[in-house]
Amino acid sequence: MPRTTQLVTPRLRAKAPAAPRVPKPVAHYSGATYSVDDSYGYLVRRLHASLQRHMERRVQSVDLTALQWGPLLLVAQGKGDTAAALARALDIDTGAVTRMLDRLERKGLIKRRRSTHDRRLVHLELTEDGRHAIGLVPFAIAEVLNLHLAGFSEREVRQLKRFLSRMVDNGNPQAPIDPV
Repeated sequence: MPRTTQLVTPRLRAKAPAAPRVPKPVAHYSGATYSVDDSYGYLVRRLHASLQRHMERRVQSVDLTALQWGPLLLVAQGKGDTAAALARALDIDTGAVTRMLDRLERKGLIKRRRSTHDRRLVHLELTEDGRHAIGLVPFAIAEVLNLHLAGFSEREVRQLKRFLSRMVDNGNPQAPIDPV
């Protein structure tokens, strides 16, 4: 009788995906000695207010407020074509986004179109006036960001962006929270 060889295939063990590395919080601040003047949170808040103030001045020529150009830019760049997508991208509630979209629609900058595939979905599109208005915004943003980065080297700007990205990642609501 001829001899047959039996092929043996090793069992492949599926590796469990590695848990995301979440750094443990370090006590850089103490409630006993906390001072608002030494708080990076306070500094970030002041920086945000300054960025908004400067943007407001630059986009008022196209009748936009600092809070209106953000949703318009996201729609223009394909980062949100529904109210829900914009709410997620802007990290604000859908009610606030809906009110903002109502104002933008009254200004003639966006239009809403009900989806042909799902009647529950309403897609957002820029109007011709909206495309004109948003065309100016990236230039205003660049001008405002460059103003605030005066005196920084390219290396420092890259480092700042890395630091800010790490802080955002550390505060990700999906990341497990380790006790201090």
